[in-house]
Amino acid sequence: MMLRFVPLLVFLALLSAPLAHAQDDAVERGRYLFAAGGCLGCHTAKGGALLAGGRALKTPFGTFFGPNITPDPQYGIGGWSDEDFLRALREGVSPEGDFYYPAFPYASFTGMTDADILALKAYIFSLTPVAEPSRDHELDFPYNIRVGLAPWRWRYFKEGPLEPDPAHDEAWNRGAYLVKALVHCGECHTPRDSFGGPETDLAYAGTTDGPEGAIVPNITPDPETGIGDWSAGDLDFFLSLGMLPDGDVTGDVMYEVIEHGTSKLTAADREAIAVFLQALPPIRHAVERKKP
Repeated sequence: MMLRFVPLLVFLALLSAPLAHAQDDAVERGRYLFAAGGCLGCHTAKGGALLAGGRALKTPFGTFFGPNITPDPQYGIGGWSDEDFLRALREGVSPEGDFYYPAFPYASFTGMTDADILALKAYIFSLTPVAEPSRDHELDFPYNIRVGLAPWRWRYFKEGPLEPDPAHDEAWNRGAYLVKALVHCGECHTPRDSFGGPETDLAYAGTTDGPEGAIVPNITPDPETGIGDWSAGDLDFFLSLGMLPDGDVTGDVMYEVIEHGTSKLTAADREAIAVFLQALPPIRHAVERKKP
């Protein structure tokens, strides 16, 4: 009797093999996207468990704390469906229908493709769940009232995904995708107005009010206040090792981005970032020239 089931078992095994292989591919792709997106930095407290939350982000509106995004079903996002995860990154809306604060850079992540978002989820869900509650944000009034995010979203948020620009080549479009969406460089390198919205006329031109009080430099190709005198090789070396063309090294905040993020990108992706940045319009915007 048992022999009758052997062909069926073999058939089921053969059928499931491509699915398992596809899932493994998604996890590996997600691992790469996870590094590029800088998820570790915002969702892991110093000395804490991976992605268990608690990392503080001080802003003019109060202090935000990165939440637990491990696959723990109670304290993390283990109960989220694919649709929940897509909605969070694409729309900036929680499974309960609440707006996320833009300290979570969904305004950039919205540009990601569905495939990349779901691959990122596959990797995060392959990690160890941590049963640790997220810490509440400590925000000043009236910023602690989430309903106030509706006008912010109306003014500043444009839902993606990011579409390729046919006027540019593949390298430029890949660089645009990385810089604008996945690596979200503008979140730190673009100044913010009094409402916390990006000053688009100064996109990538640097700010004195970066994360953790950092001075964030101008990364447009202006030769005097930006990186106009940097070569593509300089940019690759910097994004790989954190070393500036003059031999100095970058500061703590950007070094963390490089250590856990851009250094893990392929050479082709770092080159694409350089192509896009060097094609930006140069903006003369002097920011105190400290380490990026």
